[in-house]
Amino acid sequence: MTVEQNIGFGLEMKGVSRTERSRRVSEALEMVRLPGMEMRRPKQLSGGQQQRIALARALINKPEVLLLDEPLGALDLKLRKEMQLELKTLQREVGITFIYVTHDQEEALTMSDRIAVMSKGIALQVGKPEEIYERPANKFVADFIGETNFIDGLVKAQKGSIVEVELSGTGPVCVESSRTFTSGQPVSVAVRPEKLRLNSEVKDGNNLKGRVEDVIYIGTDTHYGVRFAGGQKVRIREQNVNQGYQQLFSPGTEVTVSFTHASPRILTE
Repeated sequence: MTVEQNIGFGLEMKGVSRTERSRRVSEALEMVRLPGMEMRRPKQLSGGQQQRIALARALINKPEVLLLDEPLGALDLKLRKEMQLELKTLQREVGITFIYVTHDQEEALTMSDRIAVMSKGIALQVGKPEEIYERPANKFVADFIGETNFIDGLVKAQKGSIVEVELSGTGPVCVESSRTFTSGQPVSVAVRPEKLRLNSEVKDGNNLKGRVEDVIYIGTDTHYGVRFAGGQKVRIREQNVNQGYQQLFSPGTEVTVSFTHASPRILTE
């Protein structure tokens, strides 16, 4: 079928007149920024254009809610990112709720006003993207949305909102938390790679000694793998903000890993 026949199929099934179908198809094509494509065939369209035609076919029936199940899964990375912005803009323009299913964590953060992290049919946490990322409710959410370091330890003491945790074979750290813990309770200190600093000690923060094991340079930033004396390993992400060549820490280098009291989360499950 042509683009016009594809988009207007639902209206045809409802008995809408040919003239009205043609008018609404033209409006739908304008909405997805593909005007004048009525007579094209699927093989004459790019992957991104085909995705937008599919959206127009769904939206032309004016649904109250639109379910998109992995809609960009078949696209290459560059087109996928372009379509993410297109979809977000389109959703604002049409003003209806989009329920967007994805296994791509970055896509979930990019697309959503609210995220529900699901596991085995249960919503483990529902909230704004920044809430899900910065304040995950448990280890599954912290691990699933973005990259997280989990450093195991035991609660040593708590004074108000400051919890002292003895990390296995590494030493004590202090973490801010609104929860109450008991002495000796096993916990995980969860901290994002970008919240760790390498050889830049934090005043009134946590500073741990370790050794660089691996270095991955990816242009915009550099990822380091650092192992502490107790055997636990963390990943650190540092932005390459300086112009030109930036000296990297080599594997085997002794370093200090630092983070503030507010950077981690203490998780028990």
